[in-house]
Amino acid sequence: MNRRIGKVLLAAALLWISAAPVMAAESFDIPSPPSADTRQALMVRDDGFLVFSRIRLYALEKDGDLWREAFPKMKAAIGRNGFAPPGEKREGDGRTPSGVFALSLAFGYDASADTRMPYRQALDDDLWVDDPAAPDYNRWVKKETTAAQSYEYMRRPDDLYKYGLVIEYNTDPVLPGRGSAIFLHLRDDAGSPTAGCVAVSEADMLKILRWLDPTARPVIYLNPDH
Repeated sequence: MNRRIGKVLLAAALLWISAAPVMAAESFDIPSPPSADTRQALMVRDDGFLVFSRIRLYALEKDGDLWREAFPKMKAAIGRNGFAPPGEKREGDGRTPSGVFALSLAFGYDASADTRMPYRQALDDDLWVDDPAAPDYNRWVKKETTAAQSYEYMRRPDDLYKYGLVIEYNTDPVLPGRGSAIFLHLRDDAGSPTAGCVAVSEADMLKILRWLDPTARPVIYLNPDH
């Protein structure tokens, strides 16, 4: 019986994969963004089928009343435990929050980047606080200015933060324990899941950075179908 079920699932997956290109929509119906001035949006969702997960990131731009792809969808990775339902993200749970959030700051290791977004260079003493008990929880700080017991370095030895974007999750207001340091950053060569961020290839990240325009009030939709 298990072998028969496996064969059925495999056949369904092959049919789904082969049909995917012809099923691509020309426009997207997404929830209204917080600002009526928003004309650019990233969307991260699971395009999977049955038990098969396929995380994809879409770059969308507004065309009249419609949202259309700015360029082809990209492979992405999310938290190792999937998406958290709206309002249920918690510190250290390994889940990516659901909702729509602003994109306001790009960052990276170089002094500048090919982007129109506001940009901050990550230096060796730059930290992001993930200690819920610290007054500067979910904030980018200098190491010498914080008493936090837990944090992560913004300049990592594995280069996953070589280029990134801050996803404005739990930043205004900051609620202790609801999750911190949610970024769009580079994924590793294996495409491994993250601790809660969204990750894409370096080539795709550079494409996104070049495309984003702060005057278009860009946002990111995470798990918009739920």
